[in-house]
Amino acid sequence: MTHQVHSFEPPERFVAGTVGEPGDRTFFLQARGGGRVVSVALEKVQVSLLAEKLEELLAEATKRFGVSLPELPVLATHDNEPLDTPVDEEFRVGTLGLAFDVDTSTVVIEAIEAGEAEVEIELGDDEPAVTDDDDDEDDEPDDDLDRLRVRLTPEATRAFIDRARRVVAAGRPPCPLCGQPLDPAGHLCPRHNGYHR
Repeated sequence: MTHQVHSFEPPERFVAGTVGEPGDRTFFLQARGGGRVVSVALEKVQVSLLAEKLEELLAEATKRFGVSLPELPVLATHDNEPLDTPVDEEFRVGTLGLAFDVDTSTVVIEAIEAGEAEVEIELGDDEPAVTDDDDDEDDEPDDDLDRLRVRLTPEATRAFIDRARRVVAAGRPPCPLCGQPLDPAGHLCPRHNGYHR
């Protein structure tokens, strides 16, 4: 079976979002453009790590290539809308690849379907961390995996980072003692020897 590459260069909208209640949320990356919507599922930690690594990538692009970036996303670029419905999961993300394309001054994000490999994030410098099927032998194991590829301006990347951080923070608050998520009814805190607080 051949793999699919869902490419949005650029997307009309690219966001991180969730479905479900805190404590039972499913995280998604969703791209919309050209009359189609693609949603891929991933873990909360992947969303958090993606935002962190994108911030590092923008900082490195500014330092190395002199790319001018807005410090904070413009208020008009805040996207607080829910995910487009219906949210149909195309695949579950296993690997995230990031790169900065110097020629177009854009950020390339590629989400690759989970296979046998562990979850990881690759951070490229000036070439996209994405290749065609016949480019590198290193990519052969991933040739049969579906991909979501988006190309964002630095401003759109900054807006994505802002929303991703808000989505991650909107979950259950952490216990101030043990750091585990608090349920609405409380939790058995190991620091209190199993007593409810």
